[in-house]
Amino acid sequence: MRRAAVAALAAALLVPTAPATAAPASALPAAFAAPAAPVVAAPASVTWTVQPATKAGPDGRRWIERTLHPGATVTEHLAVRNFGDTTAVFALKAADGYLTDKGRFTMLPSGRPSVDGGTWIAVQDTVTVGPKQTKVVPFTITVPAKATPGDHPAGIAATIAGRQGTVQVESRVGFRVLLRASGTLHSSTAASSLKARYERSWNPFRAGAVTLTYAAANTGNVRLPVQARVSASSLLGHSTTTAEIGELLPGGTTTASSRVEGVWGIGRVSTTVTLSEGTPVSAPTWVIPWPQLLVLAAAAALVLMLRWNSRRRRRHLERLLEQARQEGRAGA
Repeated sequence: MRRAAVAALAAALLVPTAPATAAPASALPAAFAAPAAPVVAAPASVTWTVQPATKAGPDGRRWIERTLHPGATVTEHLAVRNFGDTTAVFALKAADGYLTDKGRFTMLPSGRPSVDGGTWIAVQDTVTVGPKQTKVVPFTITVPAKATPGDHPAGIAATIAGRQGTVQVESRVGFRVLLRASGTLHSSTAASSLKARYERSWNPFRAGAVTLTYAAANTGNVRLPVQARVSASSLLGHSTTTAEIGELLPGGTTTASSRVEGVWGIGRVSTTVTLSEGTPVSAPTWVIPWPQLLVLAAAAALVLMLRWNSRRRRRHLERLLEQARQEGRAGA
């Protein structure tokens, strides 16, 4: 029963987004996306987990976070647990960390060389773990003497390569190694490429909405949870909303979209985006208020029609009066 449950969890974590024969896959499960130590099934039906540890074994941490001086070296440990019934050989790899488009933390695939925090980590190439056993492996973190202050995210993982049909697949599971070099830290963000699109309501008595798209960048040297304050104003009022962009690593950029309701699109509509730790960025857009113009046109047409009808009735009444006068004179 226990093995069946582990296998089911493993299968859920490794469901591919495309057919296995389409392209080689590198399965990086939730260990990098959430503070959990998952179990993963390898192509050879091996299941395992990896987590931070001390010499004695797993210590309950979900990731490793260290602030170190340039030139410093420290030793950390990881624990690899093999849930399978056979001995397995795991490759141990460290790489630079980054955030995906969906804001999930991951590390560079094996085919891409690291240039930052991943190069600070040295670990043995492989570890052999017997069935139902846990092995603790030391690794070192060495900060370059000329490391720039700030965050240098990385990850470390245990991997197994196998085949799915004719496709070579690398399955890996690991955890974050959040490294920070000491020194002057600064937090800053920048918004750019702001574009606004007005969505009118054809009900002339209801305001429309503005959808803004923009690029949000972390221009500082520490990771930040970024929030955007978005506003739109026109001749008839001002509307504001907030949007959660999510965490951005130093140098990271993401494309965000925000919607502001209750905006009257009459003439010039000014839109502004202000990121936390950033300066406002504005962009105007011009809106022709077609629904309101149609109402004005209809009102004007109604007034003209009423005036014309009033004049017609007055002329008709004048003709009747003139006819009555003429009949009265003729009778006299």
